Amino acid sequence: MEFFSYHGCFKEEQVIGTKFLVDLSIEADVNDAAIHDDLHLTINYLSVYQLIKKQMEIKSKLLENVANRILDELYKEFPAVLKAEVKVSKLNPPLGGKLNCVSLTLVR
Repeated sequence: MEFFSYHGCFKEEQVIGTKFLVDLSIEADVNDAAIHDDLHLTINYLSVYQLIKKQMEIKSKLLENVANRILDELYKEFPAVLKAEVKVSKLNPPLGGKLNCVSLTLVR
C-alpha cells in the first residue's frame, strides 16, 4: 500500500511529507470463510486498507509508532487475527545521501 504522509523526526518532514509503503501479512483462521465462501467470516481487505489509511493520516515522529498503532487497531478490529507482521517504509528519507527507503518491521 502506498501513502503520502507526514511522519518524521524533523519538523520539515511533518510539513512537506513524503511517500510511504506499508506491507502487511496476516495469519488468521479462515476455515469457515473458505468453506462457506462468505466475506463476513474472514478479514475484509477493504476494511484493513481503510484502517491502515486512517493510521497513516496521523502524524508521528517514528515509524515504530505508526507500525505499533496499525497492529493495535488490527487486533482490536479483527479478533480472528492470530499473527500479523507490518512493515512501514519511508521512501527517499532525508539522511544526507541517496537512499531508496528506510523500513521498520513489527511482528505480533
